[in-house]
Amino acid sequence: MAGIYIHIPFCKHKCTYCDFTSFPNRIQFAEAYMACVYKEMDLRAKELQDKVFDTVYFGGGTPSVIDPDYIYGAMKKIKNSFRLGKNPEITIELNPGTVSEKKIATYKRAGINRFSIGLQTAIDSQLENLGRIHTARDYLYCTSLLKGENFSTDIMLGLKGQTNEDVRKTAELAAGSGAKHISMYALTPEDGTPVYTDYLNGELPDGDEVAALYDYGRTLLKEKGYERYEVSNFARKGYESRHNLNYWRRGEYIGFGISASSFMNGRRFTNTLDLDEYIKCILSGFLPVIDSAPVEEGDAKFEFVMLALRTAEGLSAKAYRASFGSDWKKDFKSAYARTAHYLEEEGDVTRIRDEYLFVQNSILSEYAE
Repeated sequence: MAGIYIHIPFCKHKCTYCDFTSFPNRIQFAEAYMACVYKEMDLRAKELQDKVFDTVYFGGGTPSVIDPDYIYGAMKKIKNSFRLGKNPEITIELNPGTVSEKKIATYKRAGINRFSIGLQTAIDSQLENLGRIHTARDYLYCTSLLKGENFSTDIMLGLKGQTNEDVRKTAELAAGSGAKHISMYALTPEDGTPVYTDYLNGELPDGDEVAALYDYGRTLLKEKGYERYEVSNFARKGYESRHNLNYWRRGEYIGFGISASSFMNGRRFTNTLDLDEYIKCILSGFLPVIDSAPVEEGDAKFEFVMLALRTAEGLSAKAYRASFGSDWKKDFKSAYARTAHYLEEEGDVTRIRDEYLFVQNSILSEYAE
């Protein structure tokens, strides 16, 4: 099985932490852009005719900011151009400040059956500081429209002045609203974003403080029935994100739209980040790929180890051997020796110990030999 990703690069306002390819002032190009996305799907249809896709994911940007009929049109094109598996998981990201009954109804009619809501925090002053256009009340309105549906909620850690009490209020709001899945991840202050200035000024929690917030939040979510299945992702049983699991299991995926990345047939490739260039390429009948390269065996092995160790499933020696015909501990003998005290073994499966989850990046970097 494989996944489909569609990038919607438009939004109402650029958040202070956002480093994604998104445009708050070019929504007038949405119709032309989506027409190009449909055409890009046509350009890829023949080469992908033998693939079966189990998941579809609309990300951004803010997919919910554009006319919902464009999302409906994209799903119609996908169904006509590609082979979807039985009961595919189809997700759309929502900003609580951009939803309506009509939009939700159109999404459901299009076949979308999973919704990912960007709450980030239940504290309105923190939302304002992040440049978010919604409030906690908007989040509750959004979730009221999704009552009984499969939806996920994003929670952000490491915000300016954030306390355990803030994390508790946010987790309780998300859980109480009926979220089946919660993503809890740390704010990453990227160079060039406004929040990076806060980082340089020492106004954000340091690494130890963020780790403490994570441990507190992880414990709280576990008490509320959310099991961790990846370092930043928690779900009620049976509601893990199949789309994200496909990434972590090193499955194939095809990306459509500006800046979208893909991994198909042993190659990784990425579309242009320039909106005008994307539109010009598509209208000229060319794929907008700016970078394409085969994944060498050494890189593939590292990806397998790195992605598997991020998850609660862990790294299966049997699965590694089936993929590469070798023993991962021998292939990464030096790195394994340096990190073994951070790991735990269960049968042929290796995992990072819970107490070291939040510093897993420094552990996994040892394997990038």
